[in-house]
Amino acid sequence: MSNILIINAHQYYPFSEGKLNAALVDKAATMLSGNGHKVRVLTMQDSIDVEKELAHHQWADTIILQSPSNWMGVPWSFKKYMDEVYTAGMGGALCIGDGRNEDAPKKNYGTGGTLKGKKYMMSLTFNAPEESFNDTHEFFEGKSVDDLMFPMHMNFKFFGLEPMETFACFDVMKNADVENDFKRFEAHINANF
Repeated sequence: MSNILIINAHQYYPFSEGKLNAALVDKAATMLSGNGHKVRVLTMQDSIDVEKELAHHQWADTIILQSPSNWMGVPWSFKKYMDEVYTAGMGGALCIGDGRNEDAPKKNYGTGGTLKGKKYMMSLTFNAPEESFNDTHEFFEGKSVDDLMFPMHMNFKFFGLEPMETFACFDVMKNADVENDFKRFEAHINANF
């Protein structure tokens, strides 16, 4: 079986404690472990051991990012994590620079990833209702969840990772359907692992 790293990127706020994200992480870890996969779970913390975090990423065959959408992106604590860990990984742990070389300084940007052959999956929670996506008359102007999270897709691609289908829970703060979200998540995990 494979090695799976699950990152819980949630940042605690009094109005959003992260219970759904934590429950999805627990559900994924339990299901995947039960199916024979080796699972490690990371959470955002004040103190980061960069070398240990890089080793987790190198160990993993698949990385699952479990994250709320905060201000149309990932929470600040995960951005800080990326700045510290992913920047340190540019020395070869995650990528060799940006992929360019002196012979062709204008070509091959983003091709230096050292995690080729590995995958990533994003599992996201949104306050926005599902209907606000993929409709040109709604807030996101016809854009999808993956369009909104394009920067995260590019970050993972920069390391050579291949995408898996994104999972999303919608309207989680005002009109949650957690029971159905859990059923859909279980089906998504079973279909992809």
